[in-house]
Amino acid sequence: MANSIEDYFPGGSVPNLRIKHIEAPPAEAALPEPENLDEAMARAIEILQGKKLAVITGAGISTDSGLPDYRSPGSPPRHPMTLQQFMASSSMRSHYWARNHVGWSRPYRAIPNAGHYALAHLEQRGIVTGVITQNVDMLHASAGTTRLVNLHGRGDRVVCTQCGMFIDRAELHKKLTELNPGWTERHVADAEIAPDADAAIADTAGFVVADCPRCGGILRTDVVFFGGTVRKDDIEEGRAICAQSDALLVAGSSLSVASAMRFVRETAKVGQPIVIINRGTTRGDTFADEHVYMGTSRALPYLDVTLRNPKDLLAGPTHPHLRRR
Repeated sequence: MANSIEDYFPGGSVPNLRIKHIEAPPAEAALPEPENLDEAMARAIEILQGKKLAVITGAGISTDSGLPDYRSPGSPPRHPMTLQQFMASSSMRSHYWARNHVGWSRPYRAIPNAGHYALAHLEQRGIVTGVITQNVDMLHASAGTTRLVNLHGRGDRVVCTQCGMFIDRAELHKKLTELNPGWTERHVADAEIAPDADAAIADTAGFVVADCPRCGGILRTDVVFFGGTVRKDDIEEGRAICAQSDALLVAGSSLSVASAMRFVRETAKVGQPIVIINRGTTRGDTFADEHVYMGTSRALPYLDVTLRNPKDLLAGPTHPHLRRR
């Protein structure tokens, strides 16, 4: 049974274990929402009109569903556990699961907002080719998006690191509740929940962790931890979405991690246009043809009623909102 960190880093080169620090910009760095939507979106519409779009989304699209993010101006500092820390010791895993047991269900009680539904409708209309999301909250799927790359995994299920078996997160919650009766009730009222469903509980001593029911291996949430790697198949599907599109739209992401930023760089390299909709600055701004400093719940529905695919352009205006323009 692979229960030591050396088993997960073969060759004797165990990485240095360190906490990942994430600092957000100060609250005053946030730009005010533009008052005139038509003026603010005009350049983006000019760039995207008549094109098929690949879309990248980040935590900023889910904030209006009540979920916090890591890097919006004014967000508190976060110290998420790395994969190396999680695999390093049983005490680290106990600490992780004690906090996740309290916090995991909050993102899955959230419901999609107008931005999620707008992207799903744009896909149905043949304008959006697919969505590449950095979020693990599954709100795009709930809203109806069908071609979806969960670049950082899924928080609604658990995977065994030894045999690869998937377990529904709700089922594991039942097991952890049996092993730790009353834990959630003692902590849920005052626990701040981080974007990765990590509840800010300091004292996690004594929490009992469940092992894989099939092989006894280590269970972890099926998400890409800091220090982990994105699945190759997800990268290739993201590239396929971009290759089958005429432009790239980034919505609600600061593009601070390489997993999503690679698609921006590759799109820029082939000369396709890039539009970013995000309240704050991003790592991709130097590649963007336009950056709209606006919330996605306002901007994406506007795109939905304004953008037309090439077939629509040939047929003439049919959308009621377009007839009024």
